[in-house]
Amino acid sequence: MGLLNVLPSADYLRDILLLALFSAIVATLLSIRFYLRITAGRCFTETKMEGKTVIITGANSGIGKETARDLAKRGARIIMACRNLETANSVKEEITKETGNSKLIVKKLDLGSQKSVREFAADIVKNEPKIDVLIHNAGMALAFRGQTSEDGIELTMATNHYGPFLLTHLLIDVLKRSAPSRIVIVASELYRLASVNLDKLNPIGTFPAAYLYYVSKFANIYFARELAKRLEGSGVTVNYLHPGMIDSGIWRNVPFPLNLPMMAITKGFFKTPKAGAQTTIYLATSDDVANVSGKYFMDCKETTLTAAAMDEEKGRKLWEESVKLVKLTAQDPKI
Repeated sequence: MGLLNVLPSADYLRDILLLALFSAIVATLLSIRFYLRITAGRCFTETKMEGKTVIITGANSGIGKETARDLAKRGARIIMACRNLETANSVKEEITKETGNSKLIVKKLDLGSQKSVREFAADIVKNEPKIDVLIHNAGMALAFRGQTSEDGIELTMATNHYGPFLLTHLLIDVLKRSAPSRIVIVASELYRLASVNLDKLNPIGTFPAAYLYYVSKFANIYFARELAKRLEGSGVTVNYLHPGMIDSGIWRNVPFPLNLPMMAITKGFFKTPKAGAQTTIYLATSDDVANVSGKYFMDCKETTLTAAAMDEEKGRKLWEESVKLVKLTAQDPKI
């Protein structure tokens, strides 16, 4: 009878097991978080950028802002190409005050509008004698319902692929004249979750619209590979990257209540914008990649693509159809 009195109760054993399980889960999550932090790439190059002109699209937030901050510290003259001028000017003042670099310029650019892209490009061509680095950073993602641009193009694709495609064409003569120069394209490993349907390159009505973010990142890769091939020997290099999963404003369109677990994941496990900007900074500044073109990078190292992403025929066809959708004319620069 005395022995039975000292045996733990079933409730006590259950509580102990639950505590052990909870502790194991917490330890596992902390270990994953620690692993993600220590394996994140970092740009260690100290290359100065005085005398260099850099265009960064979407430089008013997220990894674009952190890229601008870093390059400003290196002395670059930075053209912040942004849709929201109020936010961009505020960020410009913040970075100027922090770095002492007053060579930051804010210009209006809405990549979802071909009219805006052409106006921005015309201003650059007229007023800028050279462009040393063009960073295609800006991007957008919708959640469920898509939107259509003023040009009749699905807005995610218009902003993330067709806008950069058109802008690159319109600025290519300045980039060639500035050689050696660089084009850096922010893509994403999320391309692995999608495919590019060449029969539906203006995918209005796709549900959920979030899927088109993945498609647009796949299109970025096709575009970058074909662009690098066409620019071979020109002195203009083209490289593209996965910045990591970033805790940034791109997730703001996730609706309630799905945004609650999404917020926990992004805050707990995603990279900070500063960490996410490191590979962009590396490709924009490092001498290690001065003569490298057409390659895909992650955590400041070259990485591999799927066989589908290396399909040159699909990349060429996407290029040809993109020329039509952005309405390139005989008077526009050719690549």
